[in-house]
Amino acid sequence: MAESSRITARDGVRADARRNRERVLVAARAVFAERGIDAPMATVARRAGVGVATLYRHFPTRDALVRGAFAQQMETCARALTEALAAPDPWQGFQQLIETVCALQREERGFPAGFLAAFPESTSEHAQSRRRAERDFTTLVRRAQATGALRADFHPSDLAVVLLAHCGLVAALPDDGAASRRLVAYLLQSFRADSASRPLPPPAALTLSSLPITTDRP
Repeated sequence: MAESSRITARDGVRADARRNRERVLVAARAVFAERGIDAPMATVARRAGVGVATLYRHFPTRDALVRGAFAQQMETCARALTEALAAPDPWQGFQQLIETVCALQREERGFPAGFLAAFPESTSEHAQSRRRAERDFTTLVRRAQATGALRADFHPSDLAVVLLAHCGLVAALPDDGAASRRLVAYLLQSFRADSASRPLPPPAALTLSSLPITTDRP
């Protein structure tokens, strides 16, 4: 085979591999939206129109598939947190972060509820990213409270409660963006210090990584 023919063949293989990978990611997002991220990998492969072996060549574990499917959303979350910390007004940064994460949940229903969560199979690098996100969010909360805008009894773990509540609404009313935005507005209003007419019960024993996300099915 001539060198040019070998190059063309290799390019064709790479193009096919890229197309297969993209089909898998599109299918994964659709299946996760319908059945949750613990849906069988074989279901994702069937939806993508590829063999299970092809899926595993691109994504050896469920964790890799979930992270690949939602890489853009995770990057958006990370960027939103960085921007929130850099905002001159901590309350505005806090508000924009909540709105951004909830908008991602609304727009991509399969997006994991665990904001920057580390899954059970994640590497130490991803566990460190999750811990850094939790630490940065705690810093943002403290800053917003120090300005007197965020109620003093808001706890960083309340973010997990917010995401669970909003996730439930999106699951029940997937096409009702108005209901989603209204819930987020209600929640943000309730977080304002000037609306704190009575103290809250003790915070829940929740972290971002303790949200009910499973990745242990084949």
